[in-house]
Amino acid sequence: MALNAAGRSEEAIPIFQKLIRLDPGGTGTYYVAFGDALRDTGRYEEAVSAFKKALQSAPDDIIAHVLLTSTYSLMGREKEARAEAAEVLRIHPKFSLDKFAPTITYKDQARTDLILDALRKAGLK
Repeated sequence: MALNAAGRSEEAIPIFQKLIRLDPGGTGTYYVAFGDALRDTGRYEEAVSAFKKALQSAPDDIIAHVLLTSTYSLMGREKEARAEAAEVLRIHPKFSLDKFAPTITYKDQARTDLILDALRKAGLK
């Protein structure tokens, strides 16, 4: 996760793949972090799959829903992005980007801004 936060997502992906291979029944957190790295390298379809796997074990995982929302938005899949944004608000009706933004740990502010813009485009505030 540190590699991904540092903007070295390409290096993080094989480590996540090994982690999942060695502990296939691990927590959904593995898949959320893996999906985050995949999204950040433009591997959107794979990221969607990882986030959905995370949601299989924890259907109300707010972070998985938020990151899936951003991924759909970045893909231009507005209908799915808005549906995921609705899930975020169902789980956490008072969700706010102002409170969420400080939890984003990317070293590069441009990456943070890209994700926040994608979430705004999906209808989150």
